[in-house]
Parts: sequence; structure tokens; C-alpha cells
Amino acid sequence: MKRPESPQPVTMFEALIPIAGLVFLVGLSFYLFGDAGANGPNQVALVVATMLAVFVGWRRGHSLASLGEAANASASSGIGAILILFAVGALIGTWALCGTIVAMVYYGLKLLSPDYFYVTAAAICAVISFSIGTSWTVAGTIGIGLMGIAHSMGLSPAITAGAVISGAYFGDKSSPLSDSANLAAAAAGVDLYRHVRETLLTSIIAIVITLAVFYLLGRPGEFDASAEVAAMRGAFYISPVLFTPLVLVVVLTLFRLPPFTTIFLGALAGGVVAVFIEPGRVVAFAGAREGVPTWIAMIKGVWLALASGYKSTTGNPALDTLLTRGGMDSMLNTIWLIITALAFGGVVEKCGAIERLIAPVVDWAKSGGALVGSLVLATIATNIVTADQFIAVVLPARMFRNAFAARGYSPIVLSRSVGDSATTTGSLIPWNSCGAYMAVTLGVPTLSYAPYAVFCVVSPLLTVAIAYAGIRMPRVPQVPSAAPNDEEPKSPDC
Repeated sequence: MKRPESPQPVTMFEALIPIAGLVFLVGLSFYLFGDAGANGPNQVALVVATMLAVFVGWRRGHSLASLGEAANASASSGIGAILILFAVGALIGTWALCGTIVAMVYYGLKLLSPDYFYVTAAAICAVISFSIGTSWTVAGTIGIGLMGIAHSMGLSPAITAGAVISGAYFGDKSSPLSDSANLAAAAAGVDLYRHVRETLLTSIIAIVITLAVFYLLGRPGEFDASAEVAAMRGAFYISPVLFTPLVLVVVLTLFRLPPFTTIFLGALAGGVVAVFIEPGRVVAFAGAREGVPTWIAMIKGVWLALASGYKSTTGNPALDTLLTRGGMDSMLNTIWLIITALAFGGVVEKCGAIERLIAPVVDWAKSGGALVGSLVLATIATNIVTADQFIAVVLPARMFRNAFAARGYSPIVLSRSVGDSATTTGSLIPWNSCGAYMAVTLGVPTLSYAPYAVFCVVSPLLTVAIAYAGIRMPRVPQVPSAAPNDEEPKSPDC
């Protein structure tokens, strides 16, 4: 086939080439490398799949320059997420250095029972995420402490991560402070608070199911935390003062400061607390040469924790494993993954593959249930292909908006369905920015925690179920337009 001189729509077969290539290569990466695929092999798979998409776009008349610009623009859209990842890495490093993580684990061991730990973790994260409207901040602060508690209790990291993520996304989907909730409402053209009220109906049902599942997953039996508590007491100064950085992050979030600013200030606060509470540890960690002033050594220690994380040397293997972590450089593999995934999504969108795949689905769906089901599948596919939650909110909402209107459904049905599916499913995809963030922050591979992210799995299924049942599917009255002069009013189908 001769290459056209101007861009032409791709065929269905051509649209499937980069998608099928990505699925095959990522599957092969997982088969060959397992969970280590996120440390390089998955990124290579995404680059190869991007080249397939570039070839398809070039064959359909797009210039290589325009496809390159699309990849650059898409990757650039992830700068905000990348900066947040750097801030979270810095926060983990200084919070490990100053003892904030230890304090969260210490008090958690004293207050929480392993019998009810999973359900309690999900409930705590749900309340906090609804209050501040962000899943990433909850996972990067409270979630880290809960993972440490689970580690000390000998509980499943995968189930704990699933509980944290389930609770975190309850607020991300339903809080009026959430960016994704605001975006879903705007994309569908509905009032934010109407969207929140409608979304809460499915969110409450989904979180009740989630809490019930985590209650059943609780491990009965006694747990003696005395050894762990004693080890922490011996190695760290434990005091509620260590929660100062956490309180600062929550307060700044409530004041709606940008996430990067909020989290990085929390990281700096951890360094300040370390200097005042644990100056000896900071100086020892700095490893400064003899004769260097103490205050210079302290700056070096905090700086090192921000950049490369904290290396614990308490002599207690369990405690050292818990605290040896963090640093901006610990996020580099994940940032590499996000950049390559977004570049792939930008090229695929530029060459028209996403629209080509979604358009037949919109035409096929006739009933309300089929329409909502098709929208949910489209948002999940967009999350997979573009690796970006916000694109998965906006693009399907834009493409399905006329279809919902033509069938007489209120825009609130569209906004609720998008919120129930696009917001939650990104965390289940390893190369999506949300899935990559949760995996690196909580220290559990995406495919390991995904089966336990109950809220994220139940939410899209629930919205499809109620649509097929005809529940909460309001319609907009069809008002015929006035006919000019003596002409008869025309039917909306004309």
C-alpha cells in the first residue's frame, strides 16, 4: 500500500498492531523476568511498542516529526507525577531517618490487632483520603506506616497494599477535593457536587463490600509485639513529636497546596525533626570526615537521606529492612516506566488508534447497560494504552458524551460511570502512572496487590451492574424545538 501524503484514519487491524504488540511484549517480559520486569524489561517493551505505533502512524501519512512531538508532549504531561514521585522518595528517606516511620509502626503495633488490621487499614485510608481528596498522598504517608506495621506483624504485604489502595481510592473517587472527581464532572458537563452525591452512592456500596472482604481476610490469633516494640524503643526516641511531618502534610493538603509542594515540605520537615530529635544519628549517617563542623555533617546527612534514602544500621534485621529505603534515586526506575508509557500513549492517540478502537463500541451499544459497560471497557483500555488516569477520564467521556445524550441519559450517568472506572482502574495496571506509583511507594508489585485492591475492582463492576438493572439511570426529557412558520416540528431522529 502506498503511503498517503496527508494523515488518513487507521484501519482496525492497524489500530490493533501496537496494542497487541504491547500486550505480547509485556506478557513475555513477565514470563521471563517476573516482578523484576518493572526494573527495565517493561520499559523496553513499551519503547518497542511505541516504535510499532510510530510505524503505523507513518504508514497512514503522519510525519515522523509530528509523531515525535506527540510522544514528547505526552511524556511532558507526566512531569507533575514525576515530581511527586521524587518528593515521595525524599519523604520516605527523611521520615526513616528521623523516626516518623518507626513511630507510626510503634503506635500501630500497640493499637492495632492483626485480627482486624486489614479492615482497619482500609477504613483509616478511606476516611483520610475523603478528607484530603488524594490517593497518592495517603499512600505516600499513612500507607507507608501501615506497610511497616504489617511487616512487623508478619501480615501479607500484598493484602495490606490492597487495603491501603482501596481506602485511598475511595476518597480519590468521591471527595469534592479530588482532582479526578473534578475532572470527571467537568468532562461530562455536570455540577461537581451533583457528581459527588451520585458517585457516593456507588462508592459507599463498594467500600462496604471492600471492608467486609478485608474483615474476612483478617488473621485470627494472638500476636506478641513486645520484641518489636522493645527493638524500636532501644534504637529510636519514640514520641508523638515524630508525627509533626505527617501533621504538616495533612494540614497543607487541606489548604490545597499542590501535591509536590506538600509532600516535599513534609520531607524537609522530616529532616528538621531528625536534626533536633536524633542529631547523633544524622551525623553518623552523614559519615563526614573528621574535623567537619557538626552542623555541616547534619546538612549532609539530611541531604543524603533526601537524595539516596536512609540506610539503617541498628543491628536488628527486621528493623533495618523496614527502614533502609527511600531517596529520590529510588524512584528512577518507576519514572523511566512512566515516561516510556506516556510516550507510547501519545503516539497511539496521535495516529488515531484509540478513536478507531472505541468508535465501533459506541455504535454497538444500544441499551443503557451496554452503553455503560462499553464506556467502562473504554476507560480501562485507555488506562492501559495511555498509562494516564486523567486521559482515561477525559477521552472516553468526550467520545461517549454524544451517545449518552442521543439515548436520552442524563450527563450524571456518564460522569458517575467515568469516575467509577477510570479513576480506580489505573492503579491495577503496572505501567500506568498510578500503578507504578503505588507499587514503588508501598513496595509491592502491581500484579501482586491488584487482586486485593477490592474497591478498585468492585467499583467498575458495580457501575455496570446497576446500569443493567436500570438503577440510577435518569433521563433528560426530550423537548422538541419550535418549528418556524407553519412547518411541523421535526422528530429528533430526523
